[in-house]
Amino acid sequence: MSDSPVTGYYRYTDIWFDCFPNPEDGAALKAILAHDAIVHPEHPLHVEGVKGVQLFIGTLETGEARLLFSSKQVDYIRYWLHAMGMTQEPIPLPWSDCLLEKSELRTITPTNYEDGGALRRAVKDIDRNNKRLKGLNPTLESKRQNFGKISSLWAEKKGAWLAADFEAWEMDSTYLTEFGHSLVTFKDGQRLEDRREHFIVHEARSYINSKYVPDYRYKYQFGESITLPRRDFKQRIQHLIETLMQSGPVYLIMHDNNQDLKYFRKNLQMPLDGLTHIIPEKAPESGLIAVDTSDLMGALLGEDSGNRTGLEKMCRLLHIETPYHHNAGQRCACKLSIENAITLTADLFRIQFTLQALITMAEGGQVDRQREERWPNSTSGTSLRVQVKPSPDDPDYESDDDGAAIGPVLGYDPKTGILYRTDVDDDEEETKPIS
Repeated sequence: MSDSPVTGYYRYTDIWFDCFPNPEDGAALKAILAHDAIVHPEHPLHVEGVKGVQLFIGTLETGEARLLFSSKQVDYIRYWLHAMGMTQEPIPLPWSDCLLEKSELRTITPTNYEDGGALRRAVKDIDRNNKRLKGLNPTLESKRQNFGKISSLWAEKKGAWLAADFEAWEMDSTYLTEFGHSLVTFKDGQRLEDRREHFIVHEARSYINSKYVPDYRYKYQFGESITLPRRDFKQRIQHLIETLMQSGPVYLIMHDNNQDLKYFRKNLQMPLDGLTHIIPEKAPESGLIAVDTSDLMGALLGEDSGNRTGLEKMCRLLHIETPYHHNAGQRCACKLSIENAITLTADLFRIQFTLQALITMAEGGQVDRQREERWPNSTSGTSLRVQVKPSPDDPDYESDDDGAAIGPVLGYDPKTGILYRTDVDDDEEETKPIS
């Protein structure tokens, strides 16, 4: 394709049905844009590295979505048809009212369609979801808007994305015991750094959790934990955030962030000056932006009741496994390779936990299409709410009270040598040895 700039976007249906100045040109245009033709690797709109065709899903101010061509794609097809002798003159552009400028769209998400069937289904799925958006709960609408913004901001590859988590003593939450973080930074569109650290408070070593939550502070899997006096613990965290903010925007990522923000402000006396919960349309030059993965998951699940999906359940639904859930560093960064669960060692933990959940959703595409790909045919009637059904091929799956299928988590007890399966909800846990 040419290097001409994108000046706006055209509705897929406008180009398909309305861009025909005469029958001969219309036939040529329909042939080149036919569902099975446009996904071919030798098609003129083919993008290197993309299987099928890359189009765009844009969200209007009403919240409705539209399947779009970019103006660059439309221009290229017009001139390509003329250069190949398929039209006498370049097909004229649709009238100016058909052009959607970037300012008219809340979000624009590049979306790949591997085959003609996927493209045909996309038009129907978008139309069906648009009908469900009428009278949408304002809270869910806000979550959906933020989902699209986060996807766009992550694609800009700017600033620092910092997933953070605290653990406190179960008998008195004013006694912090741990802090963990996972960090990705970008500069000039390049991913510079993936770093993670885990701090343990020296004075809190005797405050052991066991009654309500397990204590996994010494089971960090990414290297050595750092034990610090309480004063240094606070200074290291404060220095981390202040340093990152000097180089651009910082996205502070937490799951259901109310409690963790209280830890920052009350326990560490860190006011987090300038922190905003308003997700910007474009990456700012600086600032501290709160990102809550429970809100993103709510948008993806179509949850409009105010309920929040727990961190571990979210990761299971996104196929991110989570051993040692109550370790502050692990909550930010971990994945267990189920195939190798019996050899539970640090090199098996490959990706971030809270951060990976954000990346998985941010890179997964437009929210409605992503929902359909993850949980096909999981919505009914006029509701966007996901009702994931257990797989009939997996007898270990049971449906929780939200209708979401929750699978078993595998792990390995290094003390006993027993490989175990843990069937867990957010409020209860049952461990079964695997014979």
